[in-house]
Amino acid sequence: MTVFIDLLGFGIILPILPLYAEQFGAKPNEATLLVAIYSLMQFLFAPVWGRFSDRYGRRPVLLLTLFGSVIAYAGLGFANSLWMLFLARSLAGIMAGNISTAQAYIADITTPTNRARGMGIIGAAFGLGFILGPAIGGLLIGSDPDNANFHLPSLFSGGLSLFALLCALTLVPESLNSETKAKMQANRHRRRRLNLLQLSQRPQFCVLVGIYFFVTFAVAAMDSTLALWSKQQLNWGPQQTSYLFAFMGIVSTIVQGGLIGFLKKHFGEIKLLTLGILGLGLGLLLIGFSQSLSLLLVATTLVAWGISVSQPILNSLISQMTAPEEQGQILGIASSCSALARIVGPSWAGISFMKFGSDSPFLSGFLVMIVALVLSLRVTKSASESNKERIA
Repeated sequence: MTVFIDLLGFGIILPILPLYAEQFGAKPNEATLLVAIYSLMQFLFAPVWGRFSDRYGRRPVLLLTLFGSVIAYAGLGFANSLWMLFLARSLAGIMAGNISTAQAYIADITTPTNRARGMGIIGAAFGLGFILGPAIGGLLIGSDPDNANFHLPSLFSGGLSLFALLCALTLVPESLNSETKAKMQANRHRRRRLNLLQLSQRPQFCVLVGIYFFVTFAVAAMDSTLALWSKQQLNWGPQQTSYLFAFMGIVSTIVQGGLIGFLKKHFGEIKLLTLGILGLGLGLLLIGFSQSLSLLLVATTLVAWGISVSQPILNSLISQMTAPEEQGQILGIASSCSALARIVGPSWAGISFMKFGSDSPFLSGFLVMIVALVLSLRVTKSASESNKERIA
């Protein structure tokens, strides 16, 4: 429920954030930095919350970050200047590290046999939050683009975080006992850390992480500029853009919830990764040429397909070529590269939007996907070598 409420609030705010910034005179490059600064703070503070949760327990971290989220959303709702928006989004990004703490909580209270189901519930909370969030945001902001209510969605998100905080206070016990804490501290000192030289000797890992970076870069660039593009090209307001994000969330849920298992059996993971990258690239290209709703829906369907297929397949392939004792480190490195892309992508999107035109973030995303596609073909040709990269 904590993760669902987090993603619900995130989904409510994301489609309208660039347009909210424009109300205070922000240029496109400044508006997209609001998305980037959230990811930057999340990137910096997620490891901090992880260490705190290992040392002091999961519950205190969840309570503290939920309380911080209430303040961040309230600050967003009552903001009367651009610097207040940046301050509120920075605080929200700092507090967003509680998702990893919630995942650790699930790991604490599940056994290896039912852990996948527990993590699957968190995945479902992600998807459901990103479907309902934009839809709720679209309703709250109003249908008049010239008199959009940007404050109400932010305050509603703050209310959701307050509700989650009250639920956590009354319903969530601590999952980490003193014996487990002691074991974690002991294992931390014995655990071997991977250095960059060792990672550079794993070409398949480097290729997959490179693809992960490029995919996330293109998606983050699209997320941060789609509202600005639709306003300029289609004369849309924030409500229509929110509904478009909700539509993509529905497509993603259908693919991840019902189709991806069948498709993996039929095509295999590596071929499916290539098809996902191809769909994402074509979708971004079509967005740049969309002048009608029908073509835009086709484009965003392809984009949602590409995201829903490529990201879980990349996580799966990286995990499969990693020894059990290295899973945490390797997946953490991949996650850090993805977070870095969520910082760089919106920053580039805002600059290119201003310098080269409103279509440039999507066209540059298409070019980046060509690079990712070439890299995915390298994975196809040398997939049999992946087991050699494991460390016994």
